[in-house]
Amino acid sequence: MPPKAKAAGKGRAPAKRKLAEEFPPGEILTDTGKKTWKLGAPIGQGGFGLLYLADENSAKPVGADAPYVIKVEPKDNGPLFSELKFYMRAAKPDLIQSWMKSHKLKVLGVPRYWGSGLHERGGKSYRFMVIDRLGTDLQKKFEECGRMFPRKLVLQLSLRLLDILEYIHDHEYVHADIKASNLMLGNSDPDQVYLVDYGLAYRYAPDGVPKEYKEDPKRCHDGTIEFTSIDAHKGATACRRSDLEILCYCMVQWLCGRLPWEDKLQDPLYVRDSKIRSQENVSEFMTKCFSSQDKPDEIQRFMEEVKSLGYQDKPPYEKLRSILQAGLKVIQAKDDGKLKFAPVSGAVSPPAKVSTFIRGRWFCVLISEPGRGRSEVKLKFRSKGVLFLSLP
Repeated sequence: MPPKAKAAGKGRAPAKRKLAEEFPPGEILTDTGKKTWKLGAPIGQGGFGLLYLADENSAKPVGADAPYVIKVEPKDNGPLFSELKFYMRAAKPDLIQSWMKSHKLKVLGVPRYWGSGLHERGGKSYRFMVIDRLGTDLQKKFEECGRMFPRKLVLQLSLRLLDILEYIHDHEYVHADIKASNLMLGNSDPDQVYLVDYGLAYRYAPDGVPKEYKEDPKRCHDGTIEFTSIDAHKGATACRRSDLEILCYCMVQWLCGRLPWEDKLQDPLYVRDSKIRSQENVSEFMTKCFSSQDKPDEIQRFMEEVKSLGYQDKPPYEKLRSILQAGLKVIQAKDDGKLKFAPVSGAVSPPAKVSTFIRGRWFCVLISEPGRGRSEVKLKFRSKGVLFLSLP
């Protein structure tokens, strides 16, 4: 039976879920096809689940070069169950290979599904899923590059994402949570990008019939607030145009560093209304985002094309590709298959994170700067004020 807990986006409070227990390296898991898998070291945590290096079961321990990862969550949690439904229906290796062949693609950025099942440990039941191991996420690269990507790179990434979105849309799903932290470079091929985390993926067209538009106040603002679509802000389930609208916001952020509403993410109605205004006047929105730079005409054309789509419309993927390819020609570039991550002239350094806390009689300020480590400033107080100032 599916779990009752419902996956929640960042626009609303998440359902209460159990935390996953950490398994020791060498734990053996058996999937529904009776294939056994061996866990390696944990390498990450997503929500309430853990991610482990993994390999096919053998006498050898799982090494750092393991080709698979296994995602594990308590059985009653919702996100992995939702994600698993997508992978089982749309990410089996033969399905991906067949679509790549018919569309003449060498690579498609959808992680392959290798198996899943339930695992009992300590009287508790866990759900697990085996997929391809991937590399670094794009958010880390974005921060390293000073929160701006070169125009050529943005167009290359967007062309790859169009392939991915067309594939998942053709298989009756939408992703609904596209963002840099959900995009990962290939582990063996860092020039390929993969879309991950299908916890909010939605089957918009069961049996090929797109669902009708319907607003549900309980679903308002689902997704990641700065990127989520206007449909989601209004409580409607995601559709194909929703994914493409989210891609538009990603492209703009990657090119200019931030979206106009990022200072007020705690006010979802403000964010929603700002996005509605951006769709009503795309040219004005682009001027606001690129006031000190040349406006990338291809992004404006892309946004205009997306905003013209109806809720149930099939996007013109080939036309959207041609718009992005035209952008490459404007800057006298071509998609050579190489993703080059480099700081852009004028890019700003990632903002430092500042936190304060009390340690004994010291008031401490901890400053964390990406790429430069952490420093601590300490103030020691007495009743008459500051006595000591301690610098790093």
